Amino acid sequence: MDRTGVIYTDETLLGAEINLTNCDREPIHIPGLIQPYGFLLCLHEQTRRVVQASANTQDLLGITAESLIGQGLDCLFDQARLADIEIQLTMLTEGHRLVGVRLDKIPAQPFYKLIMHRFDALLWLEFEPVAETTDGPLNLPSLNDALGQMLAAASVVEFCEYAVQQVREITGFDRVMAYRFAEDESGEVVAEARRSDLEPFLGLHYPATDIPKQARAMYLKNWLRFIPDVEYVPVPLVPVRNPASQRPPDMTYSVLRSVSPIHVEYLKNMGVGATMTISLIRDGQLWGLLVCHHYAPRLVSYELRDLCQFIGKTFSALLKSKEQADDFAYQLRLREHQARLFGLMAELPDFRQALYDHLPVVKDVFDCGGVLVSFDGQLATYGSTPDTTQIRELLAWLSTHATGELFHTSSYARHNPAGVAIRATASGILAIRLDRAAGDFIVWLRPEVLQTVTWAGQQQKAEVMKDGQLHLSPRHSFAAWSESVENMAEAWKPIEIEAAQEIRLRIADIRLKLFNEIQARALQLSRLNAELERSNDELDSFAYVASHDLKEPLRGIHNYSVFLLEDYADKLDADGVDKLQTLVRLSQRMESLIESLLQLSRVGRLEPDVQQVDLNRILAEVMEILQPRLEQTGTLVTVAQPLPTVPADPVRLREVFNNLLTNAMRYNDSAVKTVEIGVAPAGTTGPRGSMNPAAFHVLFVRDNGIGIDSRHHESIFKIFKRLHSQDKYGGGTGAGLAIVKKMIEKSGGQLWVESQPAQGATFFFSLPKYTA
Repeated sequence: MDRTGVIYTDETLLGAEINLTNCDREPIHIPGLIQPYGFLLCLHEQTRRVVQASANTQDLLGITAESLIGQGLDCLFDQARLADIEIQLTMLTEGHRLVGVRLDKIPAQPFYKLIMHRFDALLWLEFEPVAETTDGPLNLPSLNDALGQMLAAASVVEFCEYAVQQVREITGFDRVMAYRFAEDESGEVVAEARRSDLEPFLGLHYPATDIPKQARAMYLKNWLRFIPDVEYVPVPLVPVRNPASQRPPDMTYSVLRSVSPIHVEYLKNMGVGATMTISLIRDGQLWGLLVCHHYAPRLVSYELRDLCQFIGKTFSALLKSKEQADDFAYQLRLREHQARLFGLMAELPDFRQALYDHLPVVKDVFDCGGVLVSFDGQLATYGSTPDTTQIRELLAWLSTHATGELFHTSSYARHNPAGVAIRATASGILAIRLDRAAGDFIVWLRPEVLQTVTWAGQQQKAEVMKDGQLHLSPRHSFAAWSESVENMAEAWKPIEIEAAQEIRLRIADIRLKLFNEIQARALQLSRLNAELERSNDELDSFAYVASHDLKEPLRGIHNYSVFLLEDYADKLDADGVDKLQTLVRLSQRMESLIESLLQLSRVGRLEPDVQQVDLNRILAEVMEILQPRLEQTGTLVTVAQPLPTVPADPVRLREVFNNLLTNAMRYNDSAVKTVEIGVAPAGTTGPRGSMNPAAFHVLFVRDNGIGIDSRHHESIFKIFKRLHSQDKYGGGTGAGLAIVKKMIEKSGGQLWVESQPAQGATFFFSLPKYTA
């Protein structure tokens, strides 16, 4: 039973053959056997009489175990020594007490180390002979330095390295390993100190079945287990069952306890001659072991073993702080990368630019193989990632199945069988959702943790023939072999998941801030547009009223000026006649400007009469009206190909063609004037980029006239803007192109010009193919 009260053993197996079919239930705490390098006496707590003794007392003391039953310790010690031992017995607990004793009543009076403890209603006295040993004096300065190194270790691995080095220095074992358990209870050698000629075991992994649950429970209670010679023959207790309890005594804290025969066979198969194991415990859980191997029998004194146990307990006490230091170092590195990413998102005007333009920074936030960012349909990747098709499938799966704001897994294939195909780059996934509706994500990817994990021997139990019958046996070779660990990546740490959530929240805050700013701008623009629309309406109304009402008095001024010239010219001198002629000319000019203003205001005020219009017919009508002028100026007009039929206002289109053709004739001083009208080729680029041929017709009017400097390409479309003096190129008000531009834009199209001085001009205009 462990500390939680769970029972892992089956006491009905007591005395039965133990093999690999039942070793996981072996009652290792009550073997009724000891190792023969010492002897054991169990005393009754009150009477201090021997109730059980190991069967090897005959060999070591010359006294049979049976003859010791019922006797007191006065059969071994004189009264003075008995008094000292009795004081120790009264203070015993589960913890061991060590005293050096001489067996006064035994011939030759041999010296023994007496290890005592109290457990299972018995007083346990275990005797180890004081034999010749190669153990030298303890180097306390060296031990002090080693403990100082352990305290100063900056990481758990460095901590383990100092521990194994010190235990090997104290004990002289050929190999000392620090063995750490994983979450699945498999183990890994994370540090090793060994004889230089030995094969290294560092980095090897072992299956969880190597250490059964009842053994793990035992390691939590008894910090050290020692086997000086794996070839030992177990010695039974006499009697095996305690007379009071009618079962073998619980030997959990016994130093001499015999170990499982399966474990002994395991050690023999590795060629180990002696071994010692020290528990490493963190928060009441078995974290790992310090495992010592010697390839010949080796008896390490109890004092040195106790010192190694002290190192194990010191290690265990410091372990949590070392792990916290490891976590803090990683967390600090994570926070630095996270702060760098946040800084970029704050500096750049669009946080998406920080993500797309600085993908290495996004990836480096976590220890991972690759990262992908999907936002507004745009995909960007960095590092080791699946191909684009597989990424799109992954994003589609996340959009459907990852219902929360954050999703993480160390085995995507366990959630989606299609994940097997991308396990080399994306076994592990940490995804944050940026937009639920749009399916936008940032996804960090981890590869399969180890394509091949090195295990120390085969994990499966080998079957062998023994005495003509099939028997299960532990692995017979400890040579490393590789086993594929499929579809698993390194698990995401809690601090990583927390950091990913912080990144998601930071992006959400930035997006909310941008949304609020856009909302504020939209409201402001809406107010400005409403005010502008009102102002435009008022301006159009004013222009219409002003131009309409001004025409009548202006016409009167013109007519009276003409009448004065007709009736009084002979009565005025030349200067007076010239002034009246100037008045007539200025009134005509003013009337033209007012007429242009009236026409421009009508474009803004009147809704277009949209109908299907054949541009060929419209152009023919305009040409008929302009024919006298065309002949007078010698202008040749050609149509490159038949023009399309468009949904538009025919009156406005006549004005467009009339104005563009009139300008083509007016601003042309070539001997042969030409004008070409046609449909622009697909891909023609307008002021706002390429025109969509499925949505717009693009037409052009091209002449070989004087051309327009590029710096005037925008200003020529402004009302009353003239590039020449009034007396050049036939005058004009400068309102025509402004009217044309407004008509085209009211129809849903665009108007622009391409021209250079002395190289003619090409006016392009687009018309929608369909009505809105």
